[in-house]
Amino acid sequence: MPLGFRFSRCAVRVLLAGIAATSLSINASAQVPYDDAPAPTSVTNQTPILFDSQPNAGSQPIVPTLTPLQMVPITAPAASAPPAAPPFGGPLSTRTKLTGGWGGTRNDLRDAGYTIDFSNTQYYQGVASGGVNQNFQYGGRNDLYLNVDGEKAGLWKGLFVTLHEESRYGNSINQQTGALMPANLMMLLPQPGGTVEGLTAVKVTQFLSENFLVFGGRLNLLDSFSQPLTGATQNTGFMNASFMFPPILARTAPYSTYGAGFAVLQNFEPILSVAILDTNNVPTTIGIKDSLFANGITLLGQLNIPTKFLNLPGHQGLIGSYSNGAYTDLQPTPYLDPITGLGLKTTTQSSSWSLNYNFDQALYVSPTDPKKVWGVFGNIGVSDGNPNPIRSFYNIGLSGTSPFQRRTQDTFGAGYYYLDVSNALKDLHPVLLPLKNEQGVELFYNYAVTPWFHVTPDLQVLDPFRQRVDNAFVAGVRAKIDF
Repeated sequence: MPLGFRFSRCAVRVLLAGIAATSLSINASAQVPYDDAPAPTSVTNQTPILFDSQPNAGSQPIVPTLTPLQMVPITAPAASAPPAAPPFGGPLSTRTKLTGGWGGTRNDLRDAGYTIDFSNTQYYQGVASGGVNQNFQYGGRNDLYLNVDGEKAGLWKGLFVTLHEESRYGNSINQQTGALMPANLMMLLPQPGGTVEGLTAVKVTQFLSENFLVFGGRLNLLDSFSQPLTGATQNTGFMNASFMFPPILARTAPYSTYGAGFAVLQNFEPILSVAILDTNNVPTTIGIKDSLFANGITLLGQLNIPTKFLNLPGHQGLIGSYSNGAYTDLQPTPYLDPITGLGLKTTTQSSSWSLNYNFDQALYVSPTDPKKVWGVFGNIGVSDGNPNPIRSFYNIGLSGTSPFQRRTQDTFGAGYYYLDVSNALKDLHPVLLPLKNEQGVELFYNYAVTPWFHVTPDLQVLDPFRQRVDNAFVAGVRAKIDF
């Protein structure tokens, strides 16, 4: 199976979980309208939030979503006549999904509250020069989402359920660059190496009002993080981990774990979000194990302030984390492995904290098409430096929709990152393993062959944290098909 398809098994698991989550029958009378248009959008209704009302689950969001550069602004539930959702079908060159509307079944399912999205993403990427080894590798992943609108499904108003089943296969070059930051984060997940799959999200969200919601379940934190303009999360923007998730949070924030929290919203945009999480990462675990909260908890919160500098949309925010769990600075995280394969040991620390400032600012919004936007983004993070292997971090970049007028569905990005490796890590074995701070740049152009097929050339130049490793020039291409 060269494409690594394991669709039938994933589909059965997600559909069964969705049916179980909607087994009650209470009716209500209103709905949150949505739009599944594939074209990029403005950053007006987007924010770098870790706990939005729904993860970035494909192109048919059924609640206010924060998918970067893809969704149109959401109309409030109080609107008297929500617009009709567009059909899935149409000509092959213009439809949003390769398989269309399944003879009308897909539209009927959506009208009944069930939206299914499946995509396959393949990578061919390698270290052309420098790094630890010069070679190219092929790999890929599948992502299957089921979104349930509780009201449409015959339950009650304000209830939404999101499930994410994912798998990865093949090989990556993450350990060949010599860098701390993975050159391809999505090939680390749900777990690095081999063929693996997992149900990484079963998230239940309940709106208690238009300005307040609660959520809980198995949470996929990468799905729920979105920073406007970066293409963060999903397989449409940057590939390097430094631009997809604040790495300063990597020590305390698992990838897939159990937790619950709340969010305060303004015009359906989260202003304050707080969650309590289990510190254990369980992307491939079935059910709730006895180890739940055995290593303490992580408290994760975010403050987000929308701005209108130069009369253009943007955001200023803070993300903070604190965990009372026990860690070492060499302990691998779902997002990075400080010292791959060396088997060294350090002292366990009893807690860890981090703080990240983030911003995004549109520099251009088309006067005729509010979905055509580009601008700047950035992050600055600090931590305890032990057990967190990163003492400080920052990135900055320019990205958004293509500046070419006829390429309205293309996106581009250029970014730079710098991380300060902790002194505890640098002092570990300075002769055997001399370490330094790390930096890198990445460039990508996401070309929409059709609305359902995107090809992305990607270039990276990495100055690794290992002093004895030469700068790595990483080249690759990504191909994503939405079925």
